[in-house]
Amino acid sequence: MSKNIKNLKIADVISKTAGKGWIYSDIVKDHFFHPRNLLLKNPKTGEFDAEGQIGAPQCGDVMRMWIKVDPKTEKIKKLKWRTFGCGSAIATTSIFSVMVTERGGMKIDKALKIRPQDIMKRLGGLPARKVHCSVLADKAFRTTINNYFRKTGQYQRIITEGTKIIDKTLNITERDIEEAVLEGAETINDLQKRLKVGIGDNSSLLEIEQLLRFYKEKYYGGSENRI
Repeated sequence: MSKNIKNLKIADVISKTAGKGWIYSDIVKDHFFHPRNLLLKNPKTGEFDAEGQIGAPQCGDVMRMWIKVDPKTEKIKKLKWRTFGCGSAIATTSIFSVMVTERGGMKIDKALKIRPQDIMKRLGGLPARKVHCSVLADKAFRTTINNYFRKTGQYQRIITEGTKIIDKTLNITERDIEEAVLEGAETINDLQKRLKVGIGDNSSLLEIEQLLRFYKEKYYGGSENRI
């Protein structure tokens, strides 16, 4: 048996639409089949300090999250979650919950600095078409933390995300471009096929190119995360 054949990995899942195989790491499989900090029943009143939810069932993935915070140290002592979504969404949320609660808990400010690349690194990588799943945990956590800030009167710490309009002709925003990159857009042509961005407003092309590079680096880092 040749070395190449011996080292060949068999795809865990075959995409029906793309016809390509997806290979998941052993860590991803472990957190999918044995999710950590999963909460299947609604918690008791007062059991957690804040909760948050993102997504809608009619659109796709839904994620709900609960946190318990030490008010003196601001360390996250507990993080529980429940996700309606694919295996990658479950695995990424599971590993994220471990990351912020291990070794006595991570402080809020440090936990907010966790990037999608950090989550994927702990998982041993994700297929390119599943990178967006690592963003779900991040967004659900930010929503939950914002609710914690509101409940504790720390309004100045609430995180706001801008939706700057990039293409004024079509009212296309930064978030539209971000979502397109998460869905696989890699070039300006890819973005224009999906959004028509920059076609009617040529003055925005430079900013579009900068955003494309920024989001590709943010979510994919290097080529090693693309499978």
